[in-house]
Amino acid sequence: MQQRLFLIRGLLAIAWAVVVALTADDLTTGVGILLVLYPLIDAIASAIDARGQQGSARQLLELNALVSVVAAVALGIAATGDKGDVLAVFGAWALLTGIAQIVVAVRRRRILGRQWPLLLAGAGSTFFGVAFLIMSGAADPKLEMLALYAAGGGIEFVIQAWLLARRTQQVAMAT
Repeated sequence: MQQRLFLIRGLLAIAWAVVVALTADDLTTGVGILLVLYPLIDAIASAIDARGQQGSARQLLELNALVSVVAAVALGIAATGDKGDVLAVFGAWALLTGIAQIVVAVRRRRILGRQWPLLLAGAGSTFFGVAFLIMSGAADPKLEMLALYAAGGGIEFVIQAWLLARRTQQVAMAT
């Protein structure tokens, strides 16, 4: 279940990144809708992932889902403003979710083994969150950077899905 969730989440992020890279020159209604969709995808994936977890890992995923829903609403509002507003909201959300991913990955390493792709995704999200916050104050901020962020995270989720599938296969072969 989890490997399929990571694969779908990763592929959706990559597809989103391609569409944003092709359309984000201007802050149109369509781009605004795309901006709202991305954190909603994260919220749904986090809520599904939380169902299979216990304790603090579950609570962090549930909190991440809630933060992502709030980010979707905030991005919908920010998209009626300017690109700087969008980057500021996206940056704050990326920073918070990146920190949550790092914490979840560190806690899961005992159960699922190496979690370096999730750690990298969390570190990348944290880094990009800070970068987006800084870029939001630029004279001519570029939304295309959001595509790079999403593509990188998507690739890391696909890698995580592959590693989970491989680990599951190795365990099955050992028994």
